[in-house]
Order: sequence, then C-alpha cells, then structure tokens
Amino acid sequence: MPKSRALKKNGKAKKKGALREIVETVLWALVIALLIRYFVVEGYYIPSSSMEPTLVPGERVLVAKFFYRFTDPQRGDIIVFRYPIDNRRNLIKRLVALPGEKVKIENGSVWINGEALDGEDFRRTYYDVGYYGQGEHVVPDGYYFVLGDNSENSDDSRFWGYVPRKNILGRAFLVYWPPHRIRILK
Repeated sequence: MPKSRALKKNGKAKKKGALREIVETVLWALVIALLIRYFVVEGYYIPSSSMEPTLVPGERVLVAKFFYRFTDPQRGDIIVFRYPIDNRRNLIKRLVALPGEKVKIENGSVWINGEALDGEDFRRTYYDVGYYGQGEHVVPDGYYFVLGDNSENSDDSRFWGYVPRKNILGRAFLVYWPPHRIRILK
C-alpha cells in the first residue's frame, strides 16, 4: 500500500510541476514581451496621409525606441513622438531642423541656416502656412522642428511649434504591413 500512495503523490507532484512550469513560462514571456515593447521596438499604425508618399494610411511601422538613447536625432529621420499639445497622442513626422538652427519655408523649399535642404528626403513642395511656417524661426535648445512629407495635408511644427526632445519616442525603421509594402525606411 505505501507504494501506491507514493506513486499518486509523485503523479500529482509531476502534474502540479508541469502546470506551474507552463504558467511561469507564459508569465516570463509576457514580461519579456512588455519590456521589449516598452524599451526596444514597438509597432505603430499610420492613420493619415500626412506622410505620403513615404508612408500611406493603413501601413504599420516598427519604431526603435532605444535608438535615441545612444545617438541624437538627425535631420531626415522619421520619428514617432508624443504630440506636444496632447501627450496622449503619438504622431509620426520627418525631422527637419535641429536645436539652434534657423528654419524657414520659402518658395516650396525648407531652408536651414540660409541653405535650401536637398536630397531625396526633401524633394517635395513645402507650404509656408501656420505661424511657424512663415518667416524664419530659431529652433530652441532641446527642441526639434518636424514636417509631414505631404506638406499640403499635414498638421506639423508649422502650426503647433517644436517637439521637445523628451517627447521623442523613437525612430521608424521598417514598414511591416501590408506584406507587399514591406521595406526598410531611411
């Protein structure tokens, strides 16, 4: 009789051990996934046409949240940031002017410190609308000036001003949805 009781105890112990192992594995997987999402990489949905043709509504992008812990944001980066007027909303735009730079939109071009921006990222027409889109403005220290690639249909720094460094969440680096549009962003 003692042998059968020992088997039952061992059988129950094995079942409890297996169940516990599954629960622990699921909990650790959840913790790791949340840490990755919070500190490393997160997916974002593109809701509007403000970044067309680079990003179109319905696409999803991956954003490297750790990227700016090791380097400063650079002109041309596509960044996700907390909207300065409503920190509960996130926006995605192209970084155009850095702290301390003079920015002006004139004749369809963006001018930084008196020189027109050139290059593939800036070959589009920019409209000089909004308070910060007219005349020349100096970007304050610790802030950035951002524009949507679709200047005609973008609510950006021209209207509400500069993005504080602390509001920048990360750099978009990959379109992952829909599958036929998968590509690396510059």
